Amino acid sequence: MQIIRMKVGDVLELKKPHPCGEKRFRVMRVGSEVRILCCGCGRDMVLDRVKLEKAIRKLISSEDASAPKKD
Repeated sequence: MQIIRMKVGDVLELKKPHPCGEKRFRVMRVGSEVRILCCGCGRDMVLDRVKLEKAIRKLISSEDASAPKKD
């Protein structure tokens, strides 16, 4: 399994939604345990890195998440 490079501020899209219905989470702290914040309700969680990496569907870098969308 390849290590996913994530940094503070990145947005993760997970396979399963949070109970509030949101699938996107913002990375707050990175290490052997990763602290993520739900983009829907604001709940924060600390998960083991291995468990989190298995649950990631897509990684949206912090530059892509903050950039305005072009119409």
